[in-house]
Amino acid sequence: MKKRMFVIILFLTFINISAQFIDEFDKDRLQYDPKGLNGWTYFAGDGNVKIDFKQVDDYASLIVDAKHDKRGIWWALIKRAVSKYLDLSLLEKEDYELRVEAKVRVSSAPKRINMHFNTQRTTDFHTHLMEYDISDTSGWHTISMTTKNFDAHPGDTIYVQIAMMDWGFDKYWVDIDYIKVDVVKVSETEKDLGEPIPYHPPIPDTSEFEFHLIVDEDASVDLSYSNYNFNNWGTEDEEGNFVNLLTVSGTQYVILKWNFEEFRSKIAAGPALLELTTYSLQNSPDYKKDFGMVRISEILDGNLEWVDENVTLDLLLEGKSIDRVINTQMIIDYEVKMRKGAKNYFVISRPVMQRLIEGKTKGIIIKPLGAVIASFFASENSKFAPRLHFNIHEKFHHDAKK
Repeated sequence: MKKRMFVIILFLTFINISAQFIDEFDKDRLQYDPKGLNGWTYFAGDGNVKIDFKQVDDYASLIVDAKHDKRGIWWALIKRAVSKYLDLSLLEKEDYELRVEAKVRVSSAPKRINMHFNTQRTTDFHTHLMEYDISDTSGWHTISMTTKNFDAHPGDTIYVQIAMMDWGFDKYWVDIDYIKVDVVKVSETEKDLGEPIPYHPPIPDTSEFEFHLIVDEDASVDLSYSNYNFNNWGTEDEEGNFVNLLTVSGTQYVILKWNFEEFRSKIAAGPALLELTTYSLQNSPDYKKDFGMVRISEILDGNLEWVDENVTLDLLLEGKSIDRVINTQMIIDYEVKMRKGAKNYFVISRPVMQRLIEGKTKGIIIKPLGAVIASFFASENSKFAPRLHFNIHEKFHHDAKK
């Protein structure tokens, strides 16, 4: 009986891991090909980082040293052709797509990685790309992505890739236990593993959300004046009235937090929207790529009891390093609308929204990306106060401010 059970377990394990293409990184050495046709290639861009991809025991490790990077917009990826292992004629049928699955472990969390398919004809490298929020460093996570309407035909070269983006200014790595790729019949394929997050997700209308929660505390803090409180930062309007502002600049960050007490046991349903209203914007039109924007990030640690009347950067950090308190990978980067009174909507992924609800993420911080001075109406201007629009799975009576 024990022998029979052992055989069954072996059989199920083989079925689970089998694929048309698979690399379990258990050979004598890593399959490397600088062109990525008969093995893995790896490279980085948009920054000053060192990258390595090597096999360690029975897994591979993508390693990035970003300690000398300046702007934090780097990317690093591994890539290889898999088309010779696949029946590409199936992709010409209506119900067939590509599916990639990987088992990964990360050195820093929460962090996102992404998976992507492309061909020698691809010009838009943001399609067929999904990000995955990895919440811890303690274990392996299995993730998968199934394409939608992938354009490939017999004779094309199909590449699969895994990438890290914008993790910060330290040394990081992603361990990969295996990667497998199949052409699958979508109607017979299981739901993708992990939680695929669209890259540059579309911005939904606020009417699609049930809850519209006004910020509980908001303020600006300053890197150069870390022991100063700037709750009364602002300007005079045309009528001589003082207007409280939240300003992002080279040394100024905006911090926001909400009271989610009544939502603590709830599950976020889909992504949320952070709404900020422009007061003014200054940047240069001369620099286009990832410059003159704002960067939205999570506050993961630090003082939980701050209020806008007394908060300083020193109080927020509580003696901890800023990279410990703030997630070094942003939630998302966006351009700010220039017109006064314009609404800016920043998509907050569902995993981040869930951490906010549970209190694992303590708040949101807004930093400059490139040279920018962006001012938003603060909560003292109740009509234009920052707010979060979101949904939860279980509907219930609530007192959320609207």
